[in-house]
Amino acid sequence: MSLRCDLFCAVVDNFGDIGICWRLSRQLVTEHQWQLCLWVDDLVSFQKICPDVDTGLTDQQVAGVRIRLWSSPLPPLSEQDRPDLLLDALACAAPESYLQWLTQAAIKPLWLNLEYLSAEDWVADCHGLPSLHPQIALKKYFFFPGFTDKTGGLIREQHKVTQLAALTADPDAQQQFWQRIGVADAMQYQRKISLFAYSQPNIQHWLAQLAQGPQSHLLLVPEGVLARELQAYYPQLAEGRMDLGQLSLRILPFVPQPDYDLLLACCDINFVRGEDSIIRAHWAGKPFVWQIYRQPENAHQEKLQAFLQKFLVGAAPATEQAIRGLYQAWELEQDISLAWTEYMQQLEQIQLHSLKWQQFLTSQQDLASNLVRFVENQLIIPRNFS
Repeated sequence: MSLRCDLFCAVVDNFGDIGICWRLSRQLVTEHQWQLCLWVDDLVSFQKICPDVDTGLTDQQVAGVRIRLWSSPLPPLSEQDRPDLLLDALACAAPESYLQWLTQAAIKPLWLNLEYLSAEDWVADCHGLPSLHPQIALKKYFFFPGFTDKTGGLIREQHKVTQLAALTADPDAQQQFWQRIGVADAMQYQRKISLFAYSQPNIQHWLAQLAQGPQSHLLLVPEGVLARELQAYYPQLAEGRMDLGQLSLRILPFVPQPDYDLLLACCDINFVRGEDSIIRAHWAGKPFVWQIYRQPENAHQEKLQAFLQKFLVGAAPATEQAIRGLYQAWELEQDISLAWTEYMQQLEQIQLHSLKWQQFLTSQQDLASNLVRFVENQLIIPRNFS
């Protein structure tokens, strides 16, 4: 049965929120045949990861998904607009006027809140729990992504891991990809690193270490805050490239989401930030360093430790120490030079461990499939037997 879903997305940190919502929307349409309307409040940021989005249109179709600008007030809504499911994504809240409109339906829609990704143990206890709205006659359920089968799982499209593994094993395909995104000389470097991160005030020490090292490095930094900081440190980066000793540093324009997946698979090590890119790093199957979204009073540190506790199960002591050391120094914005040396000494074991972790995750159901099953159990079956 084809379900109608309205998904609301408020863009908070430019790319993470819309990145998750756009991937999930496409997968629900292409793999589960849902009719999906994505309400988003920032089309400019959206266009960075999906060039087909027209920022001048308030209502458009892209990749089978209806995209509507979430403005205040919302445009007029008709009976044909009524969804079977309302999905509030990542702590945003649909407008009260919209909720009131939903309650006027003869058959009330299901209401889910898609929460942020966390590895903390309490997530499994809260996943799928309902809550009644204090003023509106709608029941909301909390749906938590996560790293175990007691949660909603992770976004993973069909055949994605197989596709990326095939790319990793095919140098010719990699070369074609690098040429297409404007880095035609990438394959000549011994180590390629993608660097998607928040600001890092002590990063120059590490860059100097790479420049002076025995191996050649290509460091790829997407446009954004960190790229602007690096351009301030190194004026020669104004043209988007700097070569210093064994290091070639490049600033990359944002690429469409499918190309970002390929980029991670073509690199040897991936620095990722927030929620969307860490999930993609898992499917690339390469060593990764996760910089969690920063929160007041260092609350994100607890989330990082909870993730490492799960991720490092089965790792050898030296491998675990190297991973923890680099993660901690990077997250605390320290000089990572020493931690990097220890990490490189364990890189082969870290690669093997990353693949074992990937296999553990792919043995579980993906987020979209879990979401569909949950909705069918809560919505379709009760309706059929009411």
